[in-house]
Amino acid sequence: MLAQVATYAAARALRLPPAVPGKVSYRRNQRMRARDGVALMTDYYATDVPDAGTVLIRTPYGRGGPVTLLGRLIASRGLHTVIQSCRGTYGSGGTFEPMLHEREDGIDTVDWLRRQPWYNGNLGMFGSSYQGFTQWAVAPYVGDELRAMVLVCTASSARDSTYAGEAFSLDTVLTWAELLAAEGAPFFSRQAELRRGQPKLFRGLATLPLETADAVATGAAVPFFQEWLREVAPDAAYWADRVFDAGVTSVKAPIAMITGWYDIFLTAQLRDYAALKAAGADPYLMIGPWTHGSPGLLTAWMREGLAFLCDRMPRGGDAAAALRGRSGGAPWDGEVRLHVANAGWRSERAWPPPGRSAEVLLRPGGGLGASPGVGEPSSFYYDPGDPTPSVGGAVLTANRAGRVENGSVESRDDVLVFTGAPLESPFDMVGEVAATIYMGGEPEFFDVFVRLCDVDPRGRSFNVCDGLVRVVPRRFRRDADGVTRVEVPMYPTAYRFQAGHRLRVQVAGGAHPRWARNPGTGEPLGSAVEMRGGRRWVYHDEARPSAVRFTVV
Repeated sequence: MLAQVATYAAARALRLPPAVPGKVSYRRNQRMRARDGVALMTDYYATDVPDAGTVLIRTPYGRGGPVTLLGRLIASRGLHTVIQSCRGTYGSGGTFEPMLHEREDGIDTVDWLRRQPWYNGNLGMFGSSYQGFTQWAVAPYVGDELRAMVLVCTASSARDSTYAGEAFSLDTVLTWAELLAAEGAPFFSRQAELRRGQPKLFRGLATLPLETADAVATGAAVPFFQEWLREVAPDAAYWADRVFDAGVTSVKAPIAMITGWYDIFLTAQLRDYAALKAAGADPYLMIGPWTHGSPGLLTAWMREGLAFLCDRMPRGGDAAAALRGRSGGAPWDGEVRLHVANAGWRSERAWPPPGRSAEVLLRPGGGLGASPGVGEPSSFYYDPGDPTPSVGGAVLTANRAGRVENGSVESRDDVLVFTGAPLESPFDMVGEVAATIYMGGEPEFFDVFVRLCDVDPRGRSFNVCDGLVRVVPRRFRRDADGVTRVEVPMYPTAYRFQAGHRLRVQVAGGAHPRWARNPGTGEPLGSAVEMRGGRRWVYHDEARPSAVRFTVV
């Protein structure tokens, strides 16, 4: 009875699609055998609606608490629900090695489903973050049985997000390693660590060499953290069985993608979206004002995701009608729902939407304008021993992510700030954003961080989007004067700049610990301890026009 009350209350609070008449039952802790004999712990939530489809969720984060509620919520909407713990987690046998076993274990799970008397050949998949990796791992091998996928804040490949801009995403990776390690800790000791502000994690983020950071943060070496410090090359064989982007275009099932402007996987998820569109698919895309773990995201993906499943999955006796509805084009076929900051939601037919290309150019003396200025280049000194700190943006922990005031960073000597004049009228910046920065100086190994901000009439500066690129010799062209033209892809955005506000661009040599500091020596990522700082010059003249480019809609 309590479970039914909780399910009803959650459904009402989240404004979920209506439940269907019928009874929900469940069987916990079933042992599904993978091909190598490893037992994967699996919970099954059954609906008594006849001829119902099945939703599969594979997760490393456990099957109790909110996940139990999720199983009941889906089953009460007329869909069998199977929730399985990934290998090496929450009672499943074997060792958890991120992404490595998800393809084979997922295929084996689908084969197991086919042997169940209640499985009717209609499969949906659902989940966020790592649960999305498990979907992409198996989706190309399911065939016509796959009726729908709901992919929330996730991507087919974790490699490029791990090395965003070819620098190491230290904060996200070490925080995730600490989170996984803490799953086996006693409840009260974990709560005490959280109340203290996770001091061990923050000591780990500040530690050198990086190959010792996991032991500082968790108390022991974390195998995948050590591997990711070593396997940094984009074409490393290590990643071949851990990324699933090659199969994206072969998936023909309807897909819903839900994410946030400050999510750690946003750019990778939009690459998946672009690949699907190029292959002729018509996915539904929703991007809101969210970070990876924000409560608003949870509400949205539960409501939107379950509605999408209910619309796309044949449920009970209405299988034929549901299939006709999908092929006939439901309202969200190909729809792009974007939350424009300061303006609210808008619908488009594709990402990025059409618009007018525009740019702002950096000018001497800290200005921004429509043309470059005349004057000496701007300079700053980057010291990896005192790395420029990161604030807000796309990091894993919700209370440290997102849109924040940037005054503390902009006051530092190692951050260049370029600010435009107050806007006479508002405009909407919607689409991809990128910067070109002409930079000189020593050493040859350096990072370029660029952030676009909105400065309100009170002088407060809030981050809109940003990006960082790691520069090594021969990655970018260096001219005869030793100046490197650095292309910096930034996060996309949908943002209304109000009248009276000003655009601001920050340029710095790092953003630590969001990205690992650049030691300036070219030493291996994990073992580097020698720090080499240097003065850097940013050029902004007619011959070398440093600029930020965007689209006005």
